[in-house]
Amino acid sequence: MSQEQSYTIEEVAQLLKVSKLTIYDLVKKGELPVFRVGRQMRVDRADLQAYIQKRKTGSAPLTSVATPTKNYSKIIISGQDLVLDLLAKYIEKKQSTKVLRSHEGSFNGVMALYHGDCNIASLHMFDGDTGDYNTPYVKKIFVSHPFVLINVVSRRAGFYVQKGNPLQIRTFEDFRTKSFTFINREKGSGARTLLDEQLRIHNIVPSTIEGYTREEMSHLDVASAVANGHADVGIGVEKIAKLIHVDFIPVVKERYDIVLLKTPENRPLMDAVKEILNAPDFQSEVAALGDYDISQMGQVMYETLS
Repeated sequence: MSQEQSYTIEEVAQLLKVSKLTIYDLVKKGELPVFRVGRQMRVDRADLQAYIQKRKTGSAPLTSVATPTKNYSKIIISGQDLVLDLLAKYIEKKQSTKVLRSHEGSFNGVMALYHGDCNIASLHMFDGDTGDYNTPYVKKIFVSHPFVLINVVSRRAGFYVQKGNPLQIRTFEDFRTKSFTFINREKGSGARTLLDEQLRIHNIVPSTIEGYTREEMSHLDVASAVANGHADVGIGVEKIAKLIHVDFIPVVKERYDIVLLKTPENRPLMDAVKEILNAPDFQSEVAALGDYDISQMGQVMYETLS
């Protein structure tokens, strides 16, 4: 079989315009067959075409959590964290509504909500001027739209480094004093916002960082790049480090929230989400996943009056 008749995971993600994390999830579930060339996974062109054709003839779209039909309205949740998959499952049970997942980064997800392309957007965006998460951004973006910002979890963000942390990377100040290759997240993601705000606070010029312009679309992609030796340091969340062969150096505890627009038609969804997030069974299930702080789960972090 020639290389032209198959695709890498990254090429499949680009063709379908989704994140590589989505493709890996399909592979893990057995929905998209792969074969290996050395350590690299590849997808046969015929298998990819069969997958696409199957979805055209009645199966669920790529990002769906459950199979939608024309008889149901759809809810779209934007974001990459596993907790959102669990939230989608609970919403489906509670409202008998099909829930789809869009794996956008924080800013793109919020803008999708602004433009009416999703119903729930998650975000973890650090503001260096206030030291706060999320609220300063949504207050500016939704200045003319009533909304509610609700906490889902808190989690630790930091650096992915090689096992044993041979370069002894500990803080953002190391970006000024040490030499290493970096792998970045895409513009608009929460991890990228954290990095850029910290570089601004520490007066570090991004162009002095080798690899700053190299971008990946998920925490998993960044951790994999470090694990494979393609970079010395990346930035992401703790949980992914436990799935990939890298060490994690925590630097901040971040707030992971969701935002919903306050409209009359959206009221049932808002009420359902608040009830789910405050339900002991949901909180227990999230806590069992590990590496999440659920102490503020379900708490309204900000809400417009109208």
